[in-house]
Amino acid sequence: MHLLPRLLLAAEPATDPIARVVADHADKPGVKEILFAILFSFVLNALVAWTYKRTYRGTRYSQDYVHTLLILGTCVTLVILVVMGNMATAFGMFAAFSIIRFRRNVGQSRDIGFIFLAMGTGLAVGARQYSLAAITVPLVCAIIFLLSRADLFSSLKGSHLLRIRVGTDVDYDQAFAAPFAQHLSHQSLRSVETVQAGLMTELRYEVTLKEGAAIGEFVRALQAANGNNRVLLTCVGDQSVVEAE
Repeated sequence: MHLLPRLLLAAEPATDPIARVVADHADKPGVKEILFAILFSFVLNALVAWTYKRTYRGTRYSQDYVHTLLILGTCVTLVILVVMGNMATAFGMFAAFSIIRFRRNVGQSRDIGFIFLAMGTGLAVGARQYSLAAITVPLVCAIIFLLSRADLFSSLKGSHLLRIRVGTDVDYDQAFAAPFAQHLSHQSLRSVETVQAGLMTELRYEVTLKEGAAIGEFVRALQAANGNNRVLLTCVGDQSVVEAE
């Protein structure tokens, strides 16, 4: 009569998925494996950092951000090695990290993707999935590199933000009609604001250049139309600026 409850109690831990995972990873990594995991994670994250540098487009490249990718990915590996097989340590680590605030303004949306890639690399190596990390990380980096070199999904025409200052007595609808028709395929007036104590009017446009349009000629035409007042043309893609005053 007492044999069945004992069998059920003995079989209960084996049916618990959490207990099974802990039991499968109960063996702690040795010193050699720890050294290998840290170095392997650093090498893979160096590949991620190199891919970021080679595919970066813009004027705000940050060496500090690249170093952060290396440090973050390697530290994630260290954290996973610490908490592996110990649920109490895992919950304690989670509670400790939950009170930390990470604040940084990323320059581009793709920077967030590289942060997740570095963290995923650290997670895979820390979980001792060495084959998975060795295959997937170079593959993802190669895909990113090819996407950048092929310039896929890019805009076919240059999009810019245009700011022009004119006198309050200027009819800007007529004054810029000729330069806009010659150099632009699309323009949209977004705002009109008085500046310099009401002596000048600043116009802000979203514009798209025609194929083969010369930016220098466009800016000179605008200056001729607005009496050589300030013209500021900002490229949306890489934040490059053309300014004339």
